Amino acid sequence: MTRDDIISVLGPVDEAVIADIALTGASLGELREAFAWLGADEALVNEGRPLPGTRVARLIEILDVPEDEDGPVAPAMGFQ
Repeated sequence: MTRDDIISVLGPVDEAVIADIALTGASLGELREAFAWLGADEALVNEGRPLPGTRVARLIEILDVPEDEDGPVAPAMGFQ
């Protein structure tokens, strides 16, 4: 997955986050899935979707900034 692929899903993010994501070896589809889980985890569970696999779960960890912390991804993704 390229830097441009990552930005196409997440929008502008910190270079360290891009590097962390790239190091997971995840595909663009897995990044999209992780981003969907962050935005609507309850809805996806209610649809009967299986829980995220290992790489998707790692991407979620990278992207999920606790609400009480500011991080490099939070402002770009609309989380604060």
